[in-house]
Amino acid sequence: MFDYKEASSGQRPTEPQRGRAARFETRERASGTRSSTMGGSMGPVLHWLHDVAAVTLLKARRTLFQAAVLFCVLGLLLWVSIFLYGSFYYSYMPTVSFSAPVHFYYSSDCDSSQSEPELCSFPTANISLLKNDRDQVMAYDQPYRISLELELPESPVNEQLGMFMVKMLCYTKGGKMVSSVRRSTMLHYRSTLLQTLSTFFFSPFLLTGMAEQKQLIEVELFSAYKTNSYQPTVGTVIEIQSKRVQIYSSQLRIHAYFTGVRYVLYNFPLTSAVIGVATNFAFLGVIVLFSYLQFIWGGLWPPDQVRIKVMMGDSTRMQQRREEVKKRMEKENSQKELDSPKVIGSMNEASDDQPDDTVVTQSSKASFVEVNAAEPYVPSSKQDVSPDCVLPEEMEQSETTLRQRSGQSKSL
Repeated sequence: MFDYKEASSGQRPTEPQRGRAARFETRERASGTRSSTMGGSMGPVLHWLHDVAAVTLLKARRTLFQAAVLFCVLGLLLWVSIFLYGSFYYSYMPTVSFSAPVHFYYSSDCDSSQSEPELCSFPTANISLLKNDRDQVMAYDQPYRISLELELPESPVNEQLGMFMVKMLCYTKGGKMVSSVRRSTMLHYRSTLLQTLSTFFFSPFLLTGMAEQKQLIEVELFSAYKTNSYQPTVGTVIEIQSKRVQIYSSQLRIHAYFTGVRYVLYNFPLTSAVIGVATNFAFLGVIVLFSYLQFIWGGLWPPDQVRIKVMMGDSTRMQQRREEVKKRMEKENSQKELDSPKVIGSMNEASDDQPDDTVVTQSSKASFVEVNAAEPYVPSSKQDVSPDCVLPEEMEQSETTLRQRSGQSKSL
């Protein structure tokens, strides 16, 4: 290394010292150049990384926004599908079962001096078949099973009563009777020994009031009753045709027997709900997809593309017509060229006395006719008309004009 102290003392540096100083300066210059080169190369890289980060952030924000919009649309479609299926089920499925208490009434103004207790009239009950006095319980053309449940005590009177009749009348809104039925019933037989054993074993429950000596009898009145849409059933009258019968309580039960789609909806509710909601969701999804395509792209087949296809087909047909007309004109021109020497010779013989300028004028007119006949007819208009938009009527007019001009040229 070059020693500055020796240089300041007046001594000259030797050759090895000069070489070491030169190498030191070269190294410093190389390190400076390398650092500047690295700094220059790192600048574009940093800019590129900044741009990549900005683009990635923008794409991430756009993706999140699109995902949020898609999630909202799917949630809305799912909610609408569930609402539609619920509305369909509520409107299509009728009442599955209906139960109403039966309160019998009878007259009590008769003579009660008889030895055996009897009622003055048959027990009768009038039952409305309308929910909230407005909606009908039974749907049209739907079979229903109608039965009457009687809770009868095991009293000696009912045991001695034997069989008795139950009558049911159905009427419309105006009070017109539409159907009636009668069924017989009685208490189930139980021997004296069986009654004694039953009383002995159930005596604790009977003494505490947890059980009673009674029987529940079900009388099937209609097995498949259908109401008429023109005369719907709005009420019924039930009559027990016995004056000695003893009844604790009674219930009228109506149960629907479903077939077809209603059977599937009632017996497989979960499967039906999944299929119905999925069908509604798919239908609404297709509608939304087509609406999106119509809004973004103008539909699956935009009108511009259809117009271009139609114009391409018209231009192809027009091009074929032009080629046919061109071939026909070439044939006519070739035939005219073959016949032109004879015509010119006859014209020269017939017009020897005429001056030369007349012959030149006629020949120029003939050449002008030939040129016009070789070119297609173009209508003169200020607007630029594309050749693809030429109508067939204009082509026919142009062909007629060309034929007339070719006929005039032949006559000349």
